[in-house]
Order: sequence, then C-alpha cells, then structure tokens
Amino acid sequence: MSRARNRGKFIVFCGKIKYINSLNAFMVAQNVKNIKERIVFACARAKRRPEDVTLIAVSKTFGADLVGEAAAAGVVDIGENYVQELQKKYEMLRHENIRWHFIGHLQSNKVKIIVPWISCIHAVDSGSLGREISKHAVKSARSVDVLIEVNTTGEPSKYGVAPDKCRLLARELVPLPGINLVGLMTMGPFLPDPEKSRPAFRSLRELRDGLQDEGIMMSHLSMGMTNDFEVAIEEGATMIRIGTAIFGERAARKN
Repeated sequence: MSRARNRGKFIVFCGKIKYINSLNAFMVAQNVKNIKERIVFACARAKRRPEDVTLIAVSKTFGADLVGEAAAAGVVDIGENYVQELQKKYEMLRHENIRWHFIGHLQSNKVKIIVPWISCIHAVDSGSLGREISKHAVKSARSVDVLIEVNTTGEPSKYGVAPDKCRLLARELVPLPGINLVGLMTMGPFLPDPEKSRPAFRSLRELRDGLQDEGIMMSHLSMGMTNDFEVAIEEGATMIRIGTAIFGERAARKN
C-alpha cells in the first residue's frame, strides 16, 4: 500500500541548512496572494492605490520558519505582540529583509530591548511610554516610528487612549527626540460582521484628519485585521495587520 508523503526541501536559511515543509510554504504563499488580491479589490472600491496599503503579517505564536516563508512570498513587514517572541524571531531572521513592527501592549521596561532595531511601534498609549522610547532611541542614535493607540470602541478590555485624549498625547509626543509620530492605530470590535468595525475605523480617520488640520502631520492609520481589513481599507487604512488569513489558526500561547 502506498503512503502519501509531505515533501519538503532543504534550503540555506540564515547561514544554516534547514528543512522547510513545502506544504507550509505553499499555504503561506497562496494565502498572501489571496490577501493581496483582496487588497486590490478593496482599494478599487475606495478609489485608492493598493501600493498605499502596507500588509503586515502578524506571526504571533508561529515559528520563524513561517515568517521566512511570508518574507519569501513578498511580505517584508512582520508584526509581533510579545517582546520575547519578537526578539527571538528577530535574532533568527536578522539577515532577512524584514521590517519589524511591535503591535502589542509595550511595557516600559521592555522598550530598551527592541528600540535598537524595531521599525515601528504601533501602540503608544501614554506620554511616559513615549519618553522611554525617546530615551532609548537617542541612546541608539535612531529615529523610531510610533503610532498612538486609540480605543475607538470604548471597550474596557482594550488598551489605548480615549479619542478625546489623543490630541493631548500627540502634542506631548511630537517634540520628543528620537521618535517620529507617524499615525494612529486602533482595533475594531471582535464581532462576526465586519461592517460593525466601520464606525471605529471611520472615527480614527476623522481623528487623524482633525489632527492634521491642527498642524500635527501624520499619514498612517493602522487598522483592520483578518475579519475586517477590507472595511478598514475602505475607511482609509494605510497599514493592515493580518495573522490568521496568512498563517492559519493559532494554537494557544504557552506561558
């Protein structure tokens, strides 16, 4: 009786010969292709250019091998929620062409770990955190892009500043050396209907536009995940954070 085999391949990865599961590689590449096609259609509906939307692959709980497959499929922006996991993957993939985004809640005592090499921190929600990022960015002779996380749904379980506090925080962050305030970030409600996220995304865009009118110039809106990224694009998202639709369902995170 014949037995089906999951054929893989040996590749040179970070200077080492590794065996990569070709089924995983195909899955990730196909998923990336599908997401990019959906981005094109969403941009067409909104009369926007697809190149103005950055796809960030969120690899939380998935291994560095799958991150490498995403990069090979053309996704060079990778997002992580946990500093320890981010640091491990960065060290394994530091020679790859990857821009690392920290998208989770960042504790001040972990800032010094990621600031020397992080591309963008998406969830600044206090002046004290901004000052800590600034301090370590100056020490590293770097300028780090940051976004303010805004709680546009009012859910107490979510991090982020209230919309009416965002203006004050933005004015506190703009003068700090070593950081660039480039935009705002939010999360829609966790509901099956993506249309339920539209008010949250629209309010973030309107908040960004209002800040620009006051002279606080920022271009980015980080909003939209697997379930609602097309609605986010229609409402002006410039960064979307996609995990499940690229890497599959997540296993429970081990402590």
